[in-house]
Amino acid sequence: MIESQSLNLFVLFPAAGAFLISLLPKEKENAAKYSALFFSSAAFLIGVYLYFSFDSSAANFAFYFKKPWITFLGANYFLYADGLALILSLLTALLSPLAVLSSFSAVKKEIKWYYASLLILESAVLGVFCAADMLLFYVFWEAMLIPMYFLIGVWGGENRIYAALKFFIYTMAASLFMLAAIIILFVSFKTQTGSNSFSIFDFQTIKLAGPAAYFCFFSFLAAFAVKVPVIPLHTWLPDAHVQAPTAASVMLAGVLLKMGIYGFLRFMVPLFPELSVKYAPYLAFLGAAAAVYASLTAWAQKDLKKLIAYSSVAHMGLIVLGIMSFNPTAAAGAVFQSLNHGVSTGALFLLVGIIYERRHTRLLSEFGGLFSSTPIYAAFFMITALSSIGLPGLNGFVGEFMIFSGSFSAYPFLTAVSVSGVILSAIYMLSSYEKIFYGPLTKEENSKIKDLNLRELAYLLPLIILMFYMGLYPSAFLKKTENSVKNYCLSVLNSETK
Repeated sequence: MIESQSLNLFVLFPAAGAFLISLLPKEKENAAKYSALFFSSAAFLIGVYLYFSFDSSAANFAFYFKKPWITFLGANYFLYADGLALILSLLTALLSPLAVLSSFSAVKKEIKWYYASLLILESAVLGVFCAADMLLFYVFWEAMLIPMYFLIGVWGGENRIYAALKFFIYTMAASLFMLAAIIILFVSFKTQTGSNSFSIFDFQTIKLAGPAAYFCFFSFLAAFAVKVPVIPLHTWLPDAHVQAPTAASVMLAGVLLKMGIYGFLRFMVPLFPELSVKYAPYLAFLGAAAAVYASLTAWAQKDLKKLIAYSSVAHMGLIVLGIMSFNPTAAAGAVFQSLNHGVSTGALFLLVGIIYERRHTRLLSEFGGLFSSTPIYAAFFMITALSSIGLPGLNGFVGEFMIFSGSFSAYPFLTAVSVSGVILSAIYMLSSYEKIFYGPLTKEENSKIKDLNLRELAYLLPLIILMFYMGLYPSAFLKKTENSVKNYCLSVLNSETK
């Protein structure tokens, strides 16, 4: 491992920006906007530096930063970034400045607090992905709730308070069980070794059995399953998406859902490999069920944003199927698909936000004939829709193909069922596209909608370029996570051979 001050700067830089923005006078709205853009962009550049400095060919290579924190408990400010953590952190750092830029014309009230909330959210999520101390991980995990609650509850839609409370209660309730499990692991480690520690690497050496092991396993499972979200714990997500402002939806779908996937990969399975193997078929079933159920539900939606929200649940179901197969190909595909989902679904929410600003509606029935007035917007929407569907040549195809090919050996029937979810996604995405851009021009306002401006092009183009680059050259990303995926699968294999 290589000690890196840059890793600490990467995590805390957006929060420092939020603090400075909070000190600005209320009338300095432009200063708040551009400060948020500067700090989020700077964090992205630090992430790029770390990403390209990462030696994926070296076994167990990682960056770390460690300082004493709560010494009498053995808790440390311990950050750790291997390929898995870096690739999800870089996704967070990429989407953050794009979310900030997309908000310039959309947010009209309490502007400085809005951008401060976005930056605090970014730092909290980066902390979740990089924390190697379980107490620090929990602090970052819970800290994320606060800015997202306000982003939905203050700057959201008509039913924003209901959606914000539902999001908060679901996540907080499950997280409290996780805190109890962390305390049990801490006490167990102290009992077995005589020393205090919250390090994830120390926790992996604990021998836990009986009711305590089951309680801890299901506590971690509940916290991560709610975040993914695994059905039937998904009902908070569509409400949160529909009511959230565009930038919050981008961050929610792009990176917050990945916190659950990351929790499975980094914490739950390595800590409880035997129980993970025992209950993996049930989770794989729920993943496959989500791929079909959520796709059918998305097909029935009349609100475009809600359609994409259910589409997100379906895609996350495929990722759960992949990681619960414990197959190297499927697990690598699941990690890559997590990245793909952040890019494609993030772009879809940005596109919906653009059309909502112009027409102040998201109902499919209100659109039609948009291609003639917005050809560039239509082209971007088509590329993004095809990316979400998984068209060969675009990013979504590679991840889905790896998940299906790897998971088939473990769950042939569930994999076959999940493929139907991909077919359904093509149906509802393309039919929606046809209604919006080639349907009858029933509303005169649609003929007067303006095409993308330079600012909108600036935050959409990076994602469009990534869709092609990731689809044509996926090995550039897969190599970075190769060792992390290998270690994940080995943790299960070693438990089975004991």
